[in-house]
Amino acid sequence: MVAKNQVDSPALECIGLVKQFNSVLAVSNFSVSIPRCNILALLGPSGCGKTTALRLISGFEHPDAGSIAIGGQIVNDQSHTTPPEKRRVGMVFQESALFPHLSVEENIAYGLLKDSNRKQRTSEILDLIGLNQQRNRMPHELSGGQQQRVALGRALAPQPHILLLDEPFSNLDSKLREQVRRDVVNILKATGITAIFVTHDQEEALYVGDTIAIMNQGAIEQIGSPKDIFHRPITKFVAQFIGMVDFLPAKPCKGGLDTEIGFIPCSGQASNRLDIISKDRKDLVELMIRPDCLECAPVDRGSDVIIGREFRGAFYLYKIELSSGRIVRCLLPHTAEYDIGTNVMVTIREGHYPQAFIDERPIDLNSIEKAVMY
Repeated sequence: MVAKNQVDSPALECIGLVKQFNSVLAVSNFSVSIPRCNILALLGPSGCGKTTALRLISGFEHPDAGSIAIGGQIVNDQSHTTPPEKRRVGMVFQESALFPHLSVEENIAYGLLKDSNRKQRTSEILDLIGLNQQRNRMPHELSGGQQQRVALGRALAPQPHILLLDEPFSNLDSKLREQVRRDVVNILKATGITAIFVTHDQEEALYVGDTIAIMNQGAIEQIGSPKDIFHRPITKFVAQFIGMVDFLPAKPCKGGLDTEIGFIPCSGQASNRLDIISKDRKDLVELMIRPDCLECAPVDRGSDVIIGREFRGAFYLYKIELSSGRIVRCLLPHTAEYDIGTNVMVTIREGHYPQAFIDERPIDLNSIEKAVMY
């Protein structure tokens, strides 16, 4: 019988993990708690410590400090280390890493005990990943997407407590990647397994993750829902890393913020706070502007000029030089087709209320009227 505190505990809890390789601090104060049946997308630039964090959780590396608990059981602290094979952690790597001399069925069954349940469990996984008809094929006879599904099935077969996926779609072309990503998420949801999905692809993280953690220089900079991470970043690093973003200076004035693309109304509380904080430095306040926050339209004597245009199928992404010389990007439907050199007026799209930053930190959004992006 499983103790109640283990059932109620997070699927994974890391507290203050530190890992240093010679003079390189790969992971610094890495702390995260993941609920059961949750998919965490771990996002960050190359070299920020994502893969090292996975290796610490799996037991392939040992932290210099901190603790790791899986399903309420401590598997690593300063006095105890559980070996990788006893942690019940499954892994899916960038390469499918299938055994080339084993069939699909044999690859999936490889990590299972040789008992009466082995064949039944293998068949269950083959049904789950949709490859029952290919069970006798060899890995080289499969497409890249099928190979990754076999790798996922092999990792799921032993029923791990947690599944770690290290950029599993990086070697697939964009079309196949989108399909396999959808299939994998559906499989993970169907099994109810807790997973950490490492990626440096922002769009992928927003699609896959129930929760997103942004890593920077070995530590988690922000963790939250995809919407919070995208619309309410707590640092400029997070804002700039997740999606396209531009920053414009804003001048506090009565009732809100004045910018060269329009006035942003604020509540009295936020307005007073802005005025106090920026009393001596009027250049402290910046607005976070995403391309879909803006409208632009041709005008005869506009001071804003289109200097770049990218056709993106259903949309055009325009690069616009404002009268100050600053550059912003604007996303418009494909029907709004304007030539480079067109004079336009840039305004904030109705219903969009950009987030403000002071000294690279966000202002309390609860104090700003209608402080949502949509």
